[in-house]
Amino acid sequence: MVAFHKADNRPHYVFTSESVSEGHPDKVCDQISDAIVDAMLAANPEARAAIETLATTNHITIAGEVRGADSVTHEVMNEAARKKVQEIGYSQEGFDWQKLEIINRVHAQSAHIAQGVDAAAGKDEGAGDQGIMFGFACNESPDLMPAPICYANEILMSLSKARKAGETRLLPDAKSQVTLRYEQGIPVGATSVVVSHQHSEAASQEEIRELIRAHVEKVLPEGWMPEDKEFYTNPTGKFVIGGPDGDCGLTGRKIIVDTYGGAAPHGGGAFSGKDPTKVDRSAAYAARYLAKNVVAAGLADRCLIQLSYAIGVARPISFFLTTSGTSHVNEEALEKLLPELMDLTPRGIRLHLGLNRPIYSPTAAYGHFGRSPREDGAFSWEKLDLVEELRRHFGASLSQPVRANGR
Repeated sequence: MVAFHKADNRPHYVFTSESVSEGHPDKVCDQISDAIVDAMLAANPEARAAIETLATTNHITIAGEVRGADSVTHEVMNEAARKKVQEIGYSQEGFDWQKLEIINRVHAQSAHIAQGVDAAAGKDEGAGDQGIMFGFACNESPDLMPAPICYANEILMSLSKARKAGETRLLPDAKSQVTLRYEQGIPVGATSVVVSHQHSEAASQEEIRELIRAHVEKVLPEGWMPEDKEFYTNPTGKFVIGGPDGDCGLTGRKIIVDTYGGAAPHGGGAFSGKDPTKVDRSAAYAARYLAKNVVAAGLADRCLIQLSYAIGVARPISFFLTTSGTSHVNEEALEKLLPELMDLTPRGIRLHLGLNRPIYSPTAAYGHFGRSPREDGAFSWEKLDLVEELRRHFGASLSQPVRANGR
């Protein structure tokens, strides 16, 4: 049995997840990497890209491999990076979108990788690498996400919205952490909340604390706010120097923030900077899509799916499903059915979810999951278009009625 929180069926426990804002150094890098992936896919939907970014004091280095979009030159990539930093809101002395030095070491993709991945006569397109990917869903929140990461993300999104609306005391870099108390597997309140937020030199710590408090209270359900001594804001004191000027950032270092906040396993591969032929990204999206539809259909209260692939091989090497004892239908039958409802080859996933589009920049901050599908195709893996088919298939064998999702 794969372990994830609640797997031991303890009636009372606490669980914590963290999130980081779009201005966090690692998230700056994720967003730059995905902005370049989007530029590649806008130029050619079949383009290949694996982009890594490093950011430090007034400096960005971009490296990686690309193929299939010659119009996306180093100059185009560098401008996309600079524009992204501007959008995030960095114009401070140690990290200014206009003054940044940018070094670009992106080069052509290895022909040896290409020959294993590309489709050819008599051969399906293979996976871009070996690896394992997980998808998860649970009925703790309306978005079928674990509640701690849901609230951790929402607190920072609320603060970001205020900053961009003109709250000048707030600067881009921030982190949140939410600890929830569970009773009988259901979240019932917060035992602690931690928010560290970069701020202007002129703002006092008390001002920042009360500003943050208002957003936390707005996000958490009524009565869930922890006692005051468990509400931590900027615990180390002043937080003026932040972003890549305060800490070096790298693409792919916030993979737990990107997914389920530690409430479910992670295969280890980052998402940002990778085109959708890379199964680290596309298969993780497919696994979330299937797990979410299972829970939304009322077939289980929780669903974890693992996929594995070999480089150059089209079909997944394995497909595993567990509901941690919460299934209302036969788990083995469910595990057998899901791969029949969706082609889980790299190309099949991309076609089913429409992934060969410039849709990735919005995913690079505040999580890849638990977001609303957009008209441009972003977050297509959050759609619930398999629910009715799943209910039709298992309707007669449902051992319990469909449960309504709610906080």
